Amino acid sequence: MKKKVVLAFSGGLDTSFCAMYLSKEKGYEVYTALANTGGFSDAECKAVEERAAQLGAVKHATLQIEREYYEKSIKYMVFGNVLRNGTYPISVSSERIFQALAIIRYAQEIGADAVAHGSTGAGNDQVRFDLTFDVLAPQIEIITPTRDMNLSREYEINYLKEHGFVADFVKMEYSINKGLWGTSIGGKETLSSNQTLPDKAYPSPLRAEGEETLTLDFEQGEICGVNGVAFGNKADAIRQVEAIGARWAIGRDMHVGDTIIGIKGRVGFEAAGSLLIIHAHKLLEKHTLTKWQQYWKEQIGTWYGMFLHEAQYLEPVMRDMEAFLQSTQHSVTGRVILTLRPYHYTLVGVESKYDLMKSDFGVYGEEQKAWTADDVKGFTKILGNQMKLYYNVNSNVETGASPHS
Repeated sequence: MKKKVVLAFSGGLDTSFCAMYLSKEKGYEVYTALANTGGFSDAECKAVEERAAQLGAVKHATLQIEREYYEKSIKYMVFGNVLRNGTYPISVSSERIFQALAIIRYAQEIGADAVAHGSTGAGNDQVRFDLTFDVLAPQIEIITPTRDMNLSREYEINYLKEHGFVADFVKMEYSINKGLWGTSIGGKETLSSNQTLPDKAYPSPLRAEGEETLTLDFEQGEICGVNGVAFGNKADAIRQVEAIGARWAIGRDMHVGDTIIGIKGRVGFEAAGSLLIIHAHKLLEKHTLTKWQQYWKEQIGTWYGMFLHEAQYLEPVMRDMEAFLQSTQHSVTGRVILTLRPYHYTLVGVESKYDLMKSDFGVYGEEQKAWTADDVKGFTKILGNQMKLYYNVNSNVETGASPHS
């Protein structure tokens, strides 16, 4: 009997080559699987299924995991205000983990002997797929023809043509990966350190002028409304924010970071939806959380984003961090008002019954209500005791200078 292999299949050049190569050259029964985290429409999923059949796949499966991706990843990235290096919302890279999880589950369900992906040897995705597969199903072989054979685009295209499959595999000027949480853009300028992407490289052109008010509603940290319209499906709310922000060409930036394999990487992206949601959520937290909640959330969010980016999603500490992030969100409820303009936006303010500015303690810079002038005088004396003690003992030290200078 032929061995079964499940191929993580997107319909692009690399996975198209792998589908045919594994069938014709290696004699596998090829089962292709598209794990859709929200980046493919129904029509696109259908087109991928048809291409898989043309390439000789025994069976194709579309694994709809958008809800899982939101509930187990996006939600916590919002709770943690996760922006890698303060810039990148970990969009496409976070999707890969959940695609890998879905693929290996499917491989186990059908009793596959092997699992395959089309990643090259120069990026992060190879580690994300390999590590997830190996941790969850070490008995299943991992096959990676594109990486192992170090293939060129020309070789793959010629191979497919020679075996009767012709498709439009013209190399685009930029490589674009669209997902629910953002779109990455690579090529040309991203390969150097001193250039940025031109306007034409971004999929969403500027289509609006003037300014527009946008309101985002949150319930315990999760987005639940856009411009006063309630959304039960959080993914639909994200898509709505993305559609509105994209008209203003908001969310464009360039991310520079350290890859899992140790080299520096540079990629452009547009992510209007995720950036608007994260920054609105962070503003709401400034009004509803204490300073120490915010401080520790920032530390945990940074680690959570780093682990997620570097294929460590299955590390148990991630569940501990998620529990902490979840516990901070019970009062993060309210409306955030933003003003959108071409290429940028302004966080105007918030409306929330949990707003800590609305207290009977006082109005900053104006009036105290819960303490007296003498209370502050005494508090200030005690607050300065340790510094006064230090300078009393170290009388020869100038203010602000090192005692050894």
